[in-house]
Amino acid sequence: MAEQVKREPSAKRVRAVLGAEVVADSYRPELVWEHPYFPTYYFSSNDIQAKLFETGAGKTSPRLGDQRLFTVKTGVNQANDAAYAYSGIPELVAFRWSAMDHWFEEDEEVYVHARDPYKRIDTLTSSRRVEVLVDGTKVADSNRPVLLFETGLPTRYYLPKTDVRLELLERSDTRTECPYKGVAEYWSIVTDGEVFKDVVWSYPFPVSEAAKIAGLVAFYNEKVDMVVDGTLLERPRSPSS
Repeated sequence: MAEQVKREPSAKRVRAVLGAEVVADSYRPELVWEHPYFPTYYFSSNDIQAKLFETGAGKTSPRLGDQRLFTVKTGVNQANDAAYAYSGIPELVAFRWSAMDHWFEEDEEVYVHARDPYKRIDTLTSSRRVEVLVDGTKVADSNRPVLLFETGLPTRYYLPKTDVRLELLERSDTRTECPYKGVAEYWSIVTDGEVFKDVVWSYPFPVSEAAKIAGLVAFYNEKVDMVVDGTLLERPRSPSS
């Protein structure tokens, strides 16, 4: 293969669940970085409780080799092409995250993908003054933000709702999930007849590591103007730009 694939053992107990049945349960899963952004859990055959039936060839990865696909079958559930193995690591099997109904690290449910042990978040209370403007209209002004620092992403400023002009917010049906923060709900901003869709979000019940941001709202720095302690911030470039 062209380059070495990063992989390392995890000390976490990890379970994948289909329906109400455990598909895999391991005290020694392996983290494999199929791509640079986050790892994937791989399991040995001894830790797989479901039956796997090979269904054919999948994609070929220049880093991992040829892929084989498997249908996952439990007592009452079946997920087609939900598991796979690569010729570069033939002793291990991975499961498509979205094909499983639940994933657990120890006894806590995890969303979207495995957590990267080299990525972290820090939430810090602050007395900085944070002003948010959308198309020239001030929609928030707070001296009590919580700053969230997340590896590889712009600083996010979470503000109390009482410091936000809630009459300008229109609830959205959008929901997103984050393995590091939990499930977010969204609002659009409506000002002067123009709708700025899904630029505001909140985690009403974040995971324990992000408990300080519970119920606070944040704005996409990439899509609004933010003034912090009198200085207009440059809009960052990120996947959300």
